Formats: sequence, structure tokens, C-alpha cells
Amino acid sequence: MCSGRVDLAHVIRAFENGMDGVYLGGCRLNECNYITHGNYDALAMVLLARRILQHIGLHPERLRIEFMSSADGMLFAEGVNDFVRTVKALGPLGRAEGLAPGEVAARLAEVRKLVPWIKLAKRDKLAARLTDPAGREGHFTAEEVAALFREVPAYYIDPQKCQACRICAGRCPVEAIDGGKQRVHVIDQERCIKCGTCLAVCPERFQAVTCFVGVPPPPPPAEDRRTPVRRKKAAAAP
Repeated sequence: MCSGRVDLAHVIRAFENGMDGVYLGGCRLNECNYITHGNYDALAMVLLARRILQHIGLHPERLRIEFMSSADGMLFAEGVNDFVRTVKALGPLGRAEGLAPGEVAARLAEVRKLVPWIKLAKRDKLAARLTDPAGREGHFTAEEVAALFREVPAYYIDPQKCQACRICAGRCPVEAIDGGKQRVHVIDQERCIKCGTCLAVCPERFQAVTCFVGVPPPPPPAEDRRTPVRRKKAAAAP
């Protein structure tokens, strides 16, 4: 499998499943057999993931990527053995970092929930082909990742504007919007992946969806207040 197909969610899930370290091996850079150069995508993903691990209090050395050809068996063995020694020196996930198992799980779960938003927010930098080794370490910075988590968006449907057209509910990729034909729609903030689809597809004449950045959205309306406030059609010009 191309290393470019390894998703950030795969890495986070591996740590959630109790792995103390994750090692990725990819083809040599600039030697892609399929001209997709997915190994550059994998490299950028790992650089971002290492910063995220650092941000949530886990040692970034628990994640490593190395590049080699199919003929580099010795290089692969040496790389894996060195990585195993590194992870053993760090110890079990969270212990060396002074985190309780429950806290590690909670932090990783929060990151996993935000993976779609993270990939969307950093799609340009994740697609960068980092040919210069000198620029890789600083491609993502700790301050940048801290701002990324600080500026997480939250989408809210204004009950005074929603006309229950069901367009956003039908387009939501994770079915996080509850609502029927005669019911104001409500976004389940726990299920929402922050993709912004609801904002993009809400008809311009309604403008019912609002994006809140860095602050929680207003609470949803009570069940008995979910009847749409119908707008009156503008009178035709004489």
C-alpha cells in the first residue's frame, strides 16, 4: 500500500488502541512507482501528527517515518530496531509523559474527532512537496498547531432563520443534523466533524447557519420551540 494512503486518523487510532509507537515506511522520495508521490503526503502528515502529539502532551518521537526501497532490507531492519529501542526507552504511552491512561485516551479521542477539520484547515500544507530537508522540521510549528486547536469552528443553525428545508441534513456526511420537514434543524455538536458543509449548502435566502470560532455556540432550542418561523414572501412589485 502507498504510504500516502496512511491517514492521520489511522495514526491516532493506533495510539488509541494502545500502541506505544507508530512506524511508517515509505518508498524513497522522488522514486514513486505510480507518479503520485504519496510519500510526500505521508511525510507532511507525519510532521503534523508529531506536532499534534507534542501539543497534547505525548512525546513526538513515538511516531517516525523513514523512506527506503524494496532492496533496502538492512536499512529497514536497522530503522525498525532503532525505533523499537527509542520507544522502549520512552516506556508505555503516557507514563513517561506523566499522563494517566484515561487522560491519554480522552486527548486522543478529541484529536480523532477533529481530524476532518484539521485536514481541511491544513490541506494546502499537507499537500506540499517538501523536497528540501532543511525546511521539514519547521513546516508545522507548535504555535501553529496550538492556534489550530484554539480556533476550532462550531456550526449553529439559527432557529429563527431555519426553514426546515432539510438540505443541510441531507448533505451532512456524518448525519449530525437532526430535523424533519416541519422541525427546526439542530446540529449535534458531539457528532459534528467541523467540515462546514451545512454552512456551504444552506440557501443564501435563509442564511440560517452561523460559524462560531473558538467559542461554544448557543444551546439548541427546546423541543417545543422547533417549529419553523415561516417567512412571508415579499410582495410583488406593481
